[in-house]
Amino acid sequence: MGRFASGPEFALRFDGLSQAQILESGTETALDGNADRMRGGAARKAKRAMIIRESVKIGDKEITIETGRIAKQAAGSVLVSCGETMVLVTVCGNKEARPGAPFFPLTVDYVEKTYAAGKIPGGFFKREARLRDHEVLTSRLIDRPCRPLFPDGYMCETQVIATVMSADGSNQSDVLAMVGASAAIHISPLPWAGPIAGVRVARVDGKLIANPTYQEQENSECELIIAASKDAIVMVEGEANEMSESDLIAAIEFGHQSVQGVLELIEKIREAVGQAKWPFTPHQRDSKIDARVKEAALPKVIEACNIAEKHPRYDRFSEIKKEVVAELSSDFPDLEGDIKAAYEDLRYNTMRAQVLDDKRRVDGRDYKTVRPIAIEVGLLPRVHGSSLFTRGETQGIVTSTLGTRQDEQKIDGLIDEYWKPFLLHYNFPPYSVGETKFLRGPGRREIGHGTLAERALTKVLPSREDFPYTLRIVSEITESNGSSSMATVCGGSLAMMDAGVPVKAPVAGVAMGLIMEGEKYAVLTDILGDEDHLGDMDFKVCGTDKGITAIQMDIKIAGLAQEIMHEALDQAREGRLHILEKMNEVMASPRPELSKYAPRIETLKVKPDQIRVVIGPGGKMIKAITEQTGAKIDITDDGTVSIASPDGEALKKAIEIIESLTLEPEIGTKYKGIVRRVENYGAFLEIAPGKDGLLHITDMDWGFVERVPDVMDLGDEVEVMISDIDREGRIRLSRKALLEKPEGYVEPERKERRDGGGRGRDGDRGRGGRDRDRGGRGGRDRDRGGRGGARAGGRDGDRDRGRGRDRDRGRERSRDRDRGGSREGGSKDSEQKD
Repeated sequence: MGRFASGPEFALRFDGLSQAQILESGTETALDGNADRMRGGAARKAKRAMIIRESVKIGDKEITIETGRIAKQAAGSVLVSCGETMVLVTVCGNKEARPGAPFFPLTVDYVEKTYAAGKIPGGFFKREARLRDHEVLTSRLIDRPCRPLFPDGYMCETQVIATVMSADGSNQSDVLAMVGASAAIHISPLPWAGPIAGVRVARVDGKLIANPTYQEQENSECELIIAASKDAIVMVEGEANEMSESDLIAAIEFGHQSVQGVLELIEKIREAVGQAKWPFTPHQRDSKIDARVKEAALPKVIEACNIAEKHPRYDRFSEIKKEVVAELSSDFPDLEGDIKAAYEDLRYNTMRAQVLDDKRRVDGRDYKTVRPIAIEVGLLPRVHGSSLFTRGETQGIVTSTLGTRQDEQKIDGLIDEYWKPFLLHYNFPPYSVGETKFLRGPGRREIGHGTLAERALTKVLPSREDFPYTLRIVSEITESNGSSSMATVCGGSLAMMDAGVPVKAPVAGVAMGLIMEGEKYAVLTDILGDEDHLGDMDFKVCGTDKGITAIQMDIKIAGLAQEIMHEALDQAREGRLHILEKMNEVMASPRPELSKYAPRIETLKVKPDQIRVVIGPGGKMIKAITEQTGAKIDITDDGTVSIASPDGEALKKAIEIIESLTLEPEIGTKYKGIVRRVENYGAFLEIAPGKDGLLHITDMDWGFVERVPDVMDLGDEVEVMISDIDREGRIRLSRKALLEKPEGYVEPERKERRDGGGRGRDGDRGRGGRDRDRGGRGGRDRDRGGRGGARAGGRDGDRDRGRGRDRDRGRERSRDRDRGGSREGGSKDSEQKD
C-alpha cells in the first residue's frame, strides 16, 4: 500500500480493476495514479471506476481512506479504517431546494451496527432500533463542523450516513466517521467549502496522544475531540481533569497539527476522483428593497435593540417587521419574502454594529459583565437535593437523587456492556421560551446539552469506594435566554452539595460569544440568545477554581485565531470565578449529612467464596434478608456488599445478618446464641444463621446441672463462648466460661480412660462432657444417642453411667449399636465386654 507523508511524496493507488475496465476506449495510459493523463470522456469514466485506497498516519495510528468500491450510487462514499475498525460514510443530496425551508435541511446519522463487534442486539426484536445516546452525540459532532461550510442560502436536502461496519475494540470509530464525512462530501458534487478533519486528543503522563485507543484513553487526563480545517480550529468538545487554560490551548494546537496530513490526503483524493460541484447561486435581492427597508426601519430597530427584556424586545421586532411589510408591499408586489429577509439582515447588522462600534450589548452590559445571579437551595422539601439557579432570564430547577447500585443504567455499548452510576438528564420544555409544542422524548439538543453538563460534573464526584451511590441529576429549564446548559452545570453542582454528596469542589459554567467583522472583534461573556444566534462563536467553558472540566466550542466563521482563543479562555475564567463566588455565598461546601430522605448505604467486604452464602440457593437468603429488613442489598464479584436503607435500624439489622452469615468462628469469641434443640446431654445453639454449636450440659454452669430444661428451653437467647473447634469444624460452646467461678470451687477428679472405651475424649463416661459427641457438626450432631425418643435415652444413659440416669431404657441395645468406641480404636468385642 502506498503511503502519504506530505505533498510530493503522495501517490494514489488504483486497485482491483483492469485497464479495460477503467478505460472503455482504446486510449493507452499508464495507471500510475495521475488521473490528469487520461483524456476526454475516458478520463471521466475512469474516475467513476477507480478504486482508490490510501493511508496516512496520525501520531502512531494509520488511517486508510478508500473510495470507488462500495456505495457507488451515492453522491460520495468512502470507507475509512484504522486497525480493524471500519466506517462506511455516504452523502446524498437533492439538486432542488425544498420550498419554504427555514433552514438548511442537513441530516447526519452515525449508526453503530452490533455485527461490527460480533454481537447480536439485545431486546425482543434483535435488531438495531433508535440511536443510542453515543450515536446521537457522534452525529452532532459530525454535523456541527460540517454544516457551516455549506454556502449561505443553500436549502437542498442533504443527508450524511456513517455506518460502523467493523469494530476492533481498540480504535475508536467516531473520529473516523468525522474524517469520512468530510472526504465523502468533498469528493461529491455538493457545494462545500471543506475539507475538515477530526481527531481525539488525550494526555497520558504529560504526553499528548492523537487518536488514543480505548485502553490509552482510560489513563488520560483529558478527552478532546477537535475538528479543524487547514488554517483554523472549527470545533472543540471534551472534558479534562481541571486542566489549565494554557494546557488546553496546547492540546488544541497539537490536535490541529495532527490532522494536517489527513486534510492533504482528502484534497488529493478530490483531485483524482472528485466530481464537478453543482452550481449554486444565492438568491439576489433587489438592492432597492434593502435601501427602502433601512430607510423605513433603522431608527426603530436601533430603539428595539436596546430593550433589555427578551419578550418585549422580540415583540417590538415583530411589530416593526409587520409595519415595514405593510409599508413596502405595494411598491414591491409579490416580494414579501425579500422584504422580510432584508429586515432580518438589517436587524442582524444593527445589533452586531452596536456591539462592535458602540461597545454596548443588547441588554446594556459591557463585554465582561455576567448577568445578575440569584440562587436558592433546598427548594423542594422531599427530594434529596435541589437548587433554583437564575442568571438573568435563564433559570433552571435542578435536582439530585441518590440511589443504590440497582439503580445504575445498563448501557449496551458496541463493544461491551457497562453500568453507568452517574446520570444527568436535561429537559427543555416549550414554556421555558414561551412557546407551545408537543412534548416528546429528548431531542438531540437535549441529549447534547445534558452530556456537556454531565462531563463537567463527573470530574468532581467522589470515588465509588468512598461514595457507593448511584446519582441522578435532572435539570428542568424553566426560563431560557442564553446558555441553559451552563445553568444546569451550576445548578447541578449546588443540588449535589444540598444532598450532601461529598464533591471535590463546586463547578460553574459560562457561555462565551464572539462578534467579528474584519479586524474588529468582541469577546462576550455570558451571552444572550440573540448574541448566540447573531454571533460568530458559541464557546462554553466549565470548571472549578483550579481548572477546566468540560468545554464545547462551535465556530461559525472560517476559523479562530489563537490570540482570540487565548483571550476568550482568559475571559471565561474570570466569568467562571465570578459565578463560583456567587455560588459559594449560598453554599460553599456539601452538607455534612445526607438528606434524611436519601438511602443510607453501608459497604462491607466478604470473601468471594462467601458470596453464595449471602445469596443462598436461588437467591433465597438475600430475598429473606430484604423481606425481613426492607434493605436493598447488592453484591459485586469481588465480594463488596452494599446495603442500603433509609431506616438506620433496618440497615443495622441487615448488616448483622450478613456478618453473621459470613463469620468465621474463632475460639474465645462470644456470641448470643438461640437454643434450637434440646437433648439430655446438652443443647444446640444457633450462634449465626446456618451455624450451630453444642453447649454440653457440663459446660452450662459451674455447678451440677441435672437436666437441660433447668437452665434453658427452646428459643432462649443465651450468651456463650466458643471453647473448641475440632478438625471437622464442629463447634463446642461454653456458658460457664462467661460466669464467675464460685468461691472455693474444686475441679472434679477425672477418671481414667477405660480399655475399649474412647466414647469420650478423655474416656470419662460419667459426665459426658468430654465424650466424643457425634453432634458437633454445626447443629446436626451425630451423637448416636441424640436423635430423641428411646434412642436418645438408651445412648445417653449408656454414656452417663456415673450419673445413674435412664439406665432402664435399653442399655444393651444402645451398647450394641453405639460405634463410638470402635471408631476411637476399640472393637465391638471390647464394647460387649464393657
